[in-house]
Amino acid sequence: MRGGPGQLLAGRYRLTDRPEPLRAHAVDERTGESVLLSALELPGLLTTGQDPEEAAAAQADRLVRRVAAVGSAAPAAHPRLLRGVGAFVEGELLWTVEERPAGRTVAELLAEGPLPPYRAAELAADLAGALRALHAAGLTHGNLTADSVLVCEDGAAMLGGLLAGVAQEALAEDLGGPAGRRRYEVRATLVGPVAERWPLDGGPAGDCWALGALAQRLVTGRSPYPERDVPELVTAVRDGRREPAVVSGPLAPLVERLLQPDPVRRPTAEAVRGELTELLAGAPEPVDEERLEYVRNTEGPEAPGRPRGRGREAVRSRVGRSARKGGNGGDFGAGKAAKPPRMPPALLGPLLVGGVFVLLVSGIAAVVLFAG
Repeated sequence: MRGGPGQLLAGRYRLTDRPEPLRAHAVDERTGESVLLSALELPGLLTTGQDPEEAAAAQADRLVRRVAAVGSAAPAAHPRLLRGVGAFVEGELLWTVEERPAGRTVAELLAEGPLPPYRAAELAADLAGALRALHAAGLTHGNLTADSVLVCEDGAAMLGGLLAGVAQEALAEDLGGPAGRRRYEVRATLVGPVAERWPLDGGPAGDCWALGALAQRLVTGRSPYPERDVPELVTAVRDGRREPAVVSGPLAPLVERLLQPDPVRRPTAEAVRGELTELLAGAPEPVDEERLEYVRNTEGPEAPGRPRGRGREAVRSRVGRSARKGGNGGDFGAGKAAKPPRMPPALLGPLLVGGVFVLLVSGIAAVVLFAG
């Protein structure tokens, strides 16, 4: 889309930066909150005997109503769900609107490297809680990806992308029919080769499969399935051809069950959250910030104990969340005295020379006093 900061969409959403293709950040002038706008191009349907403009208007209205129905059925004010604000059509674009607090997407974090396994488990537990709420409301998310998950400033993960995913699926059905080759081709164009979007089945079991794929991506920084193109990806998912779950470390047993081809054998979102909670209860204590800085300065960037990937940001979020739960924030927190730092080697020489000098002066003084 064209435009830039200051442009007003739908008479309500004021853009705050230069938009990316089919994506923009804005402020809702009615509420003052920050929102994310995601767009789909509407090619329009040509129906025999119907005016093209009327067909396009009917298509747009149908899609907006379908998105709005899901938005109204979603749990309101859930702490792990980004709230869908609404949808509108402007020009040839269908826009969905979602609240957007301060934070970074998982895709942005993974661009800097994979996450530590227990940090990945924290995020996955948050997402399992969000999915559990959606499934209890009779909804399927269908768009659980690294781009749809926002990690807020307090370290918590929030699941978004619900309305954008509904819009994509609705448009694929509108253009390609409820099933068949044509719908597959349209959906492949809209969704692309993103593993989490291509489970063998839909519904809650499909969401849990996507959570397993995303959990492994969090730990390794890559998809467990090839993502060069949609046909290869879909074939690999169908054949179970993927990277072994063992690369997920302590998350491996859960990931293995989530990626089972049989949906009946996969744990539910509620069971996943319970299992991750138990895993985190036995996790090593988070690294203390001061100790981490000392290790960096004295033992080099790859010293033991330094988290990989997000580094200090990952540590900070874990420490913050531990403090909110009433923990002591790590092995160097309240109730334990911090170990004094080691003496820098550069000071050893001067201290030894100074000590010898003091002893020499003391000896001379003793001789003078004795002789006098």
